[in-house]
Amino acid sequence: MPLITAPYIAPEEPPVVPPVEVPEVGYAAITYIDPTGQRWPMTDTSLEWYALAEGVSGLGAVTYTLTSDPHPRGGARLRHAQPQPRTVVWPVLVKGRDHMVFTENWRALGRAFTRTLREGPGILEVARPDGRVRRLPVHYSEGWDGRGQAATGITWDSAVVTLWCEDPYWVDAVPLAVHREAGVAGDFLVPYPNVSSSQILGETVVTNPGDVEVWPEWVVTGPATLITFTRQDTGDSFVLDPTDTAHGALLAGEQVVISTDPPRVRYQDGSPDGVNWIGALNWPASNLWSLPSGDTGVSFQLDGANTGSAVDLTFHPRYEMA
Repeated sequence: MPLITAPYIAPEEPPVVPPVEVPEVGYAAITYIDPTGQRWPMTDTSLEWYALAEGVSGLGAVTYTLTSDPHPRGGARLRHAQPQPRTVVWPVLVKGRDHMVFTENWRALGRAFTRTLREGPGILEVARPDGRVRRLPVHYSEGWDGRGQAATGITWDSAVVTLWCEDPYWVDAVPLAVHREAGVAGDFLVPYPNVSSSQILGETVVTNPGDVEVWPEWVVTGPATLITFTRQDTGDSFVLDPTDTAHGALLAGEQVVISTDPPRVRYQDGSPDGVNWIGALNWPASNLWSLPSGDTGVSFQLDGANTGSAVDLTFHPRYEMA
């Protein structure tokens, strides 16, 4: 069956603030995005709030805890390196033309940080002059309490905010994608005899340009009766059988979304969260594999495929540093 490969078109990125010199990062523009999606430029000194260069830390390489075993000939051998949650120290200056404007700015920005404890993480966004953007999910930990010194708290004050990051790696703002779609089958005798498979069988080399492994998301569009994804270097695979659900085979245009971290399978029935199909995976043999840094051969197969059947793999590369 013919395959159609469509190019991925990245979404348009919002404008960024002028870049400045940032410790541990270099020449970049940094924006904080609170859980509501409101953007707070942090390196534009023309605004009434901005980050202070002195005292910034935690934006560099990830911290690891090493587990080792003694070696009989002396020294030790590394057994495991465990990446630790990242802590970012972020000094911020807030001001206003009078006390009431300052107070309004102070409360608004403080709330933008603290609401991450109730509404989900905020995002630190680092934009380079060439347009590349990396992001880091953050939670407020402590520090929004001002200096408590004479003359502060009237028209200006500063806070040293500590932000906690459960995933220490920076994430590319633009996802990478692989798309495979079944084309229209031709007549067996026109222009010459041919055979079209009832399966999409794709063998593709997927490149992860990041520094560490990623866990991709798969979107399968029907029709399909059995879905198999395999990582060729390790042989790890997982199989989704829609016929194991009350719904039955995936029909034309219907979609199921498979997330690998955390494991999640949702049939898209039009409801906000979809229908849980996690039981349709071939447990316990199912291995929702990751993509390591570099090139990895993968294959995906749809039994019962026909015109319109498609597979989309997407992931955000992850990096040690901004």
